[in-house]
Amino acid sequence: MLRRKIEKLLEGWKKKKDKLPLVVEGMRQVGKTTSIRMFAQKHYQTIYEINFFEHPELKAIFDGALDLDTILKNLSFAFPSIRFSEGSTLLFLDEIQDAPKARTSLKFLARDRRFDVIASGSLLGINYSEVPSFPVGYTESINMTGLDFEEYLWAIGIGEELIDVLRASFDHFSPVDPFIHDRMLMLFSEYIVVGGMPAVVASYAEHRDYNRVLSIQRSIVSNFRRDIAKYADPDEKNKIASIFSSLPRQLAKDYKKFQYSAVEKGSGARKYGGALFWLRDAGIVSFCNNLSRLELPLSGFKIENEFKVYLNDTGLLVSMYEDGTAARIITGELGIFKGAIYENIIAETLMKNGFPLFYFSPSSHLEIDFIISYSDALTLLEVKSGENTKSKSLKSTLGNPKYQIERAIRFSRRNVGKEEGIVSYPLYMAFMLESKASESLPSLFGDVVSQLRAYMKENDGK
Repeated sequence: MLRRKIEKLLEGWKKKKDKLPLVVEGMRQVGKTTSIRMFAQKHYQTIYEINFFEHPELKAIFDGALDLDTILKNLSFAFPSIRFSEGSTLLFLDEIQDAPKARTSLKFLARDRRFDVIASGSLLGINYSEVPSFPVGYTESINMTGLDFEEYLWAIGIGEELIDVLRASFDHFSPVDPFIHDRMLMLFSEYIVVGGMPAVVASYAEHRDYNRVLSIQRSIVSNFRRDIAKYADPDEKNKIASIFSSLPRQLAKDYKKFQYSAVEKGSGARKYGGALFWLRDAGIVSFCNNLSRLELPLSGFKIENEFKVYLNDTGLLVSMYEDGTAARIITGELGIFKGAIYENIIAETLMKNGFPLFYFSPSSHLEIDFIISYSDALTLLEVKSGENTKSKSLKSTLGNPKYQIERAIRFSRRNVGKEEGIVSYPLYMAFMLESKASESLPSLFGDVVSQLRAYMKENDGK
């Protein structure tokens, strides 16, 4: 089974004395159900699991009164062989977006602490008018995503010792051993192609077969299209499908601001705005808004109608381009699409680390790829797909007294270093932006090199 970071979050939630029902949301097929089941089996004696997609008839449990005693009575009829065990029971409501009244029930379940409640689902298909009352203030929430690069490394057998060495280089601005650096760039290219969807990662970890990867990814993309047909409002289905299909073209443009006219000539937000927000609410895409000013708090200077749109799994994006794109990423011969794909992977990484996405483009002559608040300081981020680190926009913004920016980070294929006030990190270190300072581990360095050499010898050519 894949090791996931959500395991620690779930364990932290369970330890709380005053915990509320937990809602785990996220894009479909990112592993929510599997992770919650594994956690439940490890920590609870009794588990009531209701999947409202597989068993829609069980919605009736919540059709009447929503007090705890009534819900327990209804559960006992639905699951006569299960015995309620106070203090060690979990009620797991899966695919809760299909049961509006069950979502409302979380408000009442929060008032009784005799057993724990976890709800899981996406925002697909939620008809807000059908939910009698949203349990605002009565739930906690976690947004689950696909695997990040660190989780991917765990899946393919890279151990903690190597990751700790990389973190030490990140924290202390020290170059990575050239052998490790080259191999990590290769593994990161693999991750771009494979992406973070659990089914895809599990298949690649076992078979090392890109053809299997592509087949599973295209099946997932087809499932997204079926979800659109199933859950979207009838008047919006075709619009949502058109926007989804346009995403590879949108990102391949030199001017990456989202344009409704790229979906349909002459169209605008009035026709397609709701469809685009549907994809965002479903967790399939993220918005990256332009800023009117470089000043904290960033959300206060967001330009609502100027944004880029990134797919929340870069592997799926790669699969939507023509055959051969994956091979060109691995060999470094990507051509005109490389900017789009490398921007998307950094946007995805920032999203998975909890950063809201912003960029800065006050004119057609200046654009900073991403702006974040990092360690309480406004930070410029630039993405380069190769080793060329020339950037007029980054240097002119960093050196302009009008903006008073003190920190800039460039992600590229170059090793760790500093240049003219810009910190350079290799692309594979982007997931560490939220990492806390790690201890330097020089004594492990030789062992880690040996570990990685052995790993590569075992897996080369597979």
